[in-house]
Amino acid sequence: MSNGDIFVGEVIGTAILILFGAGVVAAVVLNYSKAQNSGWIVIAFGWGFGVMAGAYTAAPLSGGQLNPAVTIGIAIDTGKWDKVPLYIAGQMVGAMLGAVLCWLVYFAQFQANAEEEMAQPTLGIFSTTPTIRNVVANLMTEIIATIALVLPILAFGLTKGLGESGTAVLVVSFLVVGIGLSLGGPTGYAINPARDLGPRIVHSLLPIPNKGTSDWGYAWIPVVGPLIGGALAGVIFNAAF
Repeated sequence: MSNGDIFVGEVIGTAILILFGAGVVAAVVLNYSKAQNSGWIVIAFGWGFGVMAGAYTAAPLSGGQLNPAVTIGIAIDTGKWDKVPLYIAGQMVGAMLGAVLCWLVYFAQFQANAEEEMAQPTLGIFSTTPTIRNVVANLMTEIIATIALVLPILAFGLTKGLGESGTAVLVVSFLVVGIGLSLGGPTGYAINPARDLGPRIVHSLLPIPNKGTSDWGYAWIPVVGPLIGGALAGVIFNAAF
């Protein structure tokens, strides 16, 4: 894979991931959306389908990692670190692009926020927020949930039929749905630093009426937690398999 292919693949794939993921949250929570109040299960499946669409699209170019935690876990497993900055740069750019595209799709609904008697906070559409703000608990949740993502991804690589048939991406998308349903309740399951930080930056910059805070005091947890989780998954995989 050339450097250009890696960067372009990760930009496009991560943009699709965030477009679907942020888009399904916007669909569920924003006023005047036809999917309003359709619930957490819809959100979990929307993110899973976003992973599937983004990873399948990016796979021919970059392998479709789409997540710095996955990239770190793979690097620890293989010992190959030279492309890591390139992967992460593409993922960050793609995450920000996807967030902008989501804003454009729901532009009218975001604008309607200016007309509401009780304006809706909008950060949860773009990034994660905890249900209970507890640094230790929130960090632990993100670490454990990311291990639950990255360790199976590394293990799937041992089953050659999954990779050769292209089924691995489908399995990973259902893994993400499962994590959302089982482990997503406390923090919203970032499990991906680019997925949280890129859209949070975009949220802080977009001219969304009454958008509320971007909550930078919490922003380090969905970055540091998944990075630790991805690294631990790589270490565990090397030790156990």
